[in-house]
Amino acid sequence: MGRMTERRRVVRIRDGVLSERADTLVGEEPLEIRVAGRQVAVTMRTPGDDFALAAGFLVSEGVFASAQELARIAYCAGATEDGANTYNVVDVRPAEGVELSGLALDRLARNVYTTSSCGLCGKASLDAVHTTARWPLPLTGGPRLTPEVLSALPDRLRAAQRVFRSTGGLHAAGLFTANGGLIDVREDVGRHNAVDKVVGRALTRGALPLTETVLMVSGRASFELVQKAVMAGIPVLAAVSAPSSLAVDLAAESGVTLVGFLRGTSMNVYAGAERLALSVPSGPSGSSDQRLAR
Repeated sequence: MGRMTERRRVVRIRDGVLSERADTLVGEEPLEIRVAGRQVAVTMRTPGDDFALAAGFLVSEGVFASAQELARIAYCAGATEDGANTYNVVDVRPAEGVELSGLALDRLARNVYTTSSCGLCGKASLDAVHTTARWPLPLTGGPRLTPEVLSALPDRLRAAQRVFRSTGGLHAAGLFTANGGLIDVREDVGRHNAVDKVVGRALTRGALPLTETVLMVSGRASFELVQKAVMAGIPVLAAVSAPSSLAVDLAAESGVTLVGFLRGTSMNVYAGAERLALSVPSGPSGSSDQRLAR
């Protein structure tokens, strides 16, 4: 099986001084995902947690929503010329009697290749997310959070990134409780893959929908990451960097609290501010500025 890290010799330059040293790099290999023997996606990923990655990906695409719908996930044909299995092909088998959405599978097959950096391109519109979601939208309820709890999440996520400490080249997704307790964390060269691994592990333990949790991600908050949160029933998504405009639109329409630029005690709340215990400052006219909540 492919390794999560690999060693390479590199030339290091510091203040004009050259030296040669060994460096640890993040592993990256393709993973082909099949459903009942049918190829539906190929993604570049960091080897490890492949079954969770496949399951989480299929949750985000509306194919599965509960552990009872799955029969098994297994590695299958992906042999090299010398007959060794590459462990880069997984087949997801539905439980007996479960009828899969042909429309969803056809759509996936048309978008058969994705890179680790951008997820599947050509995503359907906001309306399509609401059509394929397995939970009532917009999401209601969920945890009540304080800014102090949110402020602690980036450091807790970083502290749990075992492989990042040796490579510096991995994204992470962490699932937290309303009190900031760490439920699960996964790493991958692609932020979308890291989220899929977290969601997939939750699916296999029968924990969906994740209605009382917070998803914390490294990097930015894209439309695809909000989509994955919606499809898993996660009501709060926080990121250390910026969201896109489409991500904010989807969060607002789907009832997701979206927090960006979460660094230290500073953060921007782009949607769903009602879940946060906030004291909104008064504007110059004396009236509260409520533009924070969309």
